[in-house]
Amino acid sequence: MNFSLIFFVMFAVFALIFLFSVIKIVPQGREFTVERFGKYTKTLTPGIHILTPFVERIGRRMNMMEQVLDVPTQEVITRDNAMVKVDGIVFIQVMDAAKAAYRVDDLTYAIAQLCMTNLRTVVGSMELDEVLSQRDSINTRLLHVIDAATEPWGIKANRIEIKDLTPPVDITNAMARQMKAERERRAVITEADGEKQAAIARAEGAKQAAILEAEGRREAAFRDAEAREREAEAEAKATAMVSEAIARGDVNAINYFVAQKYVEAFAELARSPQQKTVIVPSEMGALVGTIAGVGELVGLAKEQQQVRTEARQAAPRAAPRRSGGAVPTTE
Repeated sequence: MNFSLIFFVMFAVFALIFLFSVIKIVPQGREFTVERFGKYTKTLTPGIHILTPFVERIGRRMNMMEQVLDVPTQEVITRDNAMVKVDGIVFIQVMDAAKAAYRVDDLTYAIAQLCMTNLRTVVGSMELDEVLSQRDSINTRLLHVIDAATEPWGIKANRIEIKDLTPPVDITNAMARQMKAERERRAVITEADGEKQAAIARAEGAKQAAILEAEGRREAAFRDAEAREREAEAEAKATAMVSEAIARGDVNAINYFVAQKYVEAFAELARSPQQKTVIVPSEMGALVGTIAGVGELVGLAKEQQQVRTEARQAAPRAAPRRSGGAVPTTE
């Protein structure tokens, strides 16, 4: 009775082991290689699979998802003999499980060493300033080299990033002083440019002010000349009128002209700043007589103008009589 129970238990355990060795479930993001008597035969994709018992077995379980590997920190000498510490990360993905399983022994270690050696090569071919300022260029060159080197292993290098670049302390201090000097130089240049622009602006302002002032003087001179021209025309017209009156034998016109000049001269004498006492000339009575003559001349001119006006007004009324006969004339 006990022997039967033991046999049943052993059979059940054997059956479970057999089932687990024959039926394989591959999770998502993984691929399993199958070996038949130690030789690779096929790759199992995600899902359930049945193997040949006692003949086939699972060889390698490969992770097909993208993985991140650290590149250890190392000291690299640049082309200008500067020592820098460099580390980074690399993003890889297994594209062919069979190649990744059987063409390289330790995939992670191999990729890390490959990245380190190529990182030394790329950084060592550049100067320190280029290394510090051209990380994108370093990443691109490394990615191209690593991707080409890992392709036979069935690996795809998606990205390579430099995490840290640490130059020596003395070089860091020198760079800080250089940056400070450069900023001070830019500040001095900017200040000089500002002063230059301000001087130019002031010069332009002075130039415009001088131009406007010159234009103002020119306009004032033009106006003064025009006023003098008008005054000269008026004087000439007045002189012509007086000359006509003199030609007709009118003595009052001569008196008017002389009295005008006499009054103007006396007014200038009274306005003189050096004149303390005004002396009235003894010929004041003659001046009054002259002014009276001027008044008579003005009155005579008004009478003549009135006569001319009446004659022009009477002329239209006399015009219709010409149709009936002769028009009588009067002196």
